[in-house]
Amino acid sequence: MGKSMRALFLLAGIMAVLIIYNFMIKGSMVGVGKTETDGIAPGEDLVITKNEITEIAKFYPYQFGNTKMEIVAVKANDGTIRTALNTCQVCYDSGRGYYVQEGNELVCQNCRNRFQIEQVEKIKGGCNPVPILQENKTEDDSNIVISGKFLASSAELFSNWHKE
Repeated sequence: MGKSMRALFLLAGIMAVLIIYNFMIKGSMVGVGKTETDGIAPGEDLVITKNEITEIAKFYPYQFGNTKMEIVAVKANDGTIRTALNTCQVCYDSGRGYYVQEGNELVCQNCRNRFQIEQVEKIKGGCNPVPILQENKTEDDSNIVISGKFLASSAELFSNWHKE
């Protein structure tokens, strides 16, 4: 086998690894980074353990009544943990107004708007994830606790969520 053939196989192998990494590690597929919140009764506070959060968005399912919801938590470059409802402020009633991480961005699955991780929880209004502001959560060294009352009041934004 010649040098050019070996180089071609090496290049193909590297590309395969990069594709697998992108889909499995970087969270490009819906469902990557999902966690279970078994034992949370509807309307209860959602507790997020800080040491679970990295620059790869983690999606926390939550249910209020019959409404399934999702909260996203991600670590920004400055080391802060940002939280938001995983629904778009504009596209929420489309059935596809939710976000999937692609690299350093969250991408709306309805309008394809790309939203920088650094902007999560910092920008309000427009086509972006609904921020969970400080008045709707508490935090200590170990946990972020998102108010069940706030989540219940946000359930309407998820009434048509993930219904395609």
